[in-house]
Amino acid sequence: MVLNIATHMDYEGQHLAEKLSHIIVVVFGVIGWIIGYVNQQFSQTIMVLGVGVLIAAIVTLPPWPMYRRKPLSWRKPRKEVTPDDSKTEKEVVVPASKPKKKNK
Repeated sequence: MVLNIATHMDYEGQHLAEKLSHIIVVVFGVIGWIIGYVNQQFSQTIMVLGVGVLIAAIVTLPPWPMYRRKPLSWRKPRKEVTPDDSKTEKEVVVPASKPKKKNK
């Protein structure tokens, strides 16, 4: 049995995931700092921040469908042309650039 599970994100999805993770961690960090300051407990700040990191990981690490909305359309590979085949093929082979001469 083969499972067809998507394991990729497009570039727009990667950008969105990164932005969401930053926002979630910062918001939970600020909330944690406020709670820790009010209660005078730094451990509460760390716990709230840890919950924020866990939520950010759950939201951004799996390739959810919202991160795969704009897939790239890849070009088809070109045929490899050798100098012997260049007479029969319509493709043009571009020679390598020649090294420039140094001025003395």
